Amino acid sequence: MKFLYLDEVDSTNLYGKKNMDNLSDKTVISARRQTNGRGRLNRSWLDLGDGNLFVSIVLKPSDKFDEKFANLTQYLSVIICKTLEQYGLSPEIKWPNDVLINGKKIAGILSETVMQGQNFKGLVLGFGINISAQKEDVVRVQDKAVTSLSLEIGRPADREKFLKDLLNLFFQEYNKFLDSGFELIKHDYIKRTNFLEKEVCVQVFDRTKTGIAKAVDNNGALLLQNENEQYVLTIGDIL
Repeated sequence: MKFLYLDEVDSTNLYGKKNMDNLSDKTVISARRQTNGRGRLNRSWLDLGDGNLFVSIVLKPSDKFDEKFANLTQYLSVIICKTLEQYGLSPEIKWPNDVLINGKKIAGILSETVMQGQNFKGLVLGFGINISAQKEDVVRVQDKAVTSLSLEIGRPADREKFLKDLLNLFFQEYNKFLDSGFELIKHDYIKRTNFLEKEVCVQVFDRTKTGIAKAVDNNGALLLQNENEQYVLTIGDIL
């Protein structure tokens, strides 16, 4: 790993994409402040102050894009859960990759692929994790319940230690994941889910689909069953 520390940036993912050619594989970009953080489906990720994590990992696993790379966000969601569990917490995953504690969001993940014509240049795997946000910070987030590691454990948490532990876990199994894809983490992923066998509403771009979340298949897709048919969803967000 190589580390790049920034005092302030619009978005660590945008920085990684813009500088892809000049950044080596496994470069970790970490910012103290982020002014234009983004989540999935063009949602914003609000900066809740110093001590929280705004990080992107530049990955160049191959000269060609592999479908398994799309599951790196789910791989990372499991890694974040395992890191949080070291603090005695019981995090859950909301498909495809949001991490929650007690129903409140603590982490978001966004992966972006960089192409030059038909050539795969690499990808930027970004994540935001609320480490030190306090009650007065989290109430600023509208329309959703959020939390932080410090709030959940009732004491200050060390941002740098958390990141170090997370990255160590991430790269321990990274090469195996590139070989095996989602099947490597399927058991670990499913046992941390909070949506299976429940009726859910999934936003897929500008449409929504409703049904019972029956399973997550070997490719990480959500199998959604309603009275009339079954959907296999590879993209979307549970509302």
